[in-house]
Amino acid sequence: MNEVDVYIKEFPVEVQERLTSIRNIILELAPQATERICMRMPTYDLNGKWLVHFAGFQKHIGFYPQPEGIIAFKEKLTDYKTTKGTIQFPLNRPMPLDLIREIVRFRVAEQSK
Repeated sequence: MNEVDVYIKEFPVEVQERLTSIRNIILELAPQATERICMRMPTYDLNGKWLVHFAGFQKHIGFYPQPEGIIAFKEKLTDYKTTKGTIQFPLNRPMPLDLIREIVRFRVAEQSK
């Protein structure tokens, strides 16, 4: 079991499922990314640069796609709390897995330039 597995196992089963879904999307779209814990969060690096990271919290999942990932999807993120580099996906709502997939795909394309 690696450190990201250990991180995910610290959460209730319902949250584990959400975190695992995000992780699987990242690993599917960026299989060459390296996975590690940084700032106490699962972090993914691609081509030597930070791609995305995510974290579980009491009431939401935090997803961190760099400011560019927020700006590019600003219109699709109006239903979520965002900051310069953070999106909060509330635990009391379905996870927008298709949107997360789009954002990760966008970030992979950015990192591959």
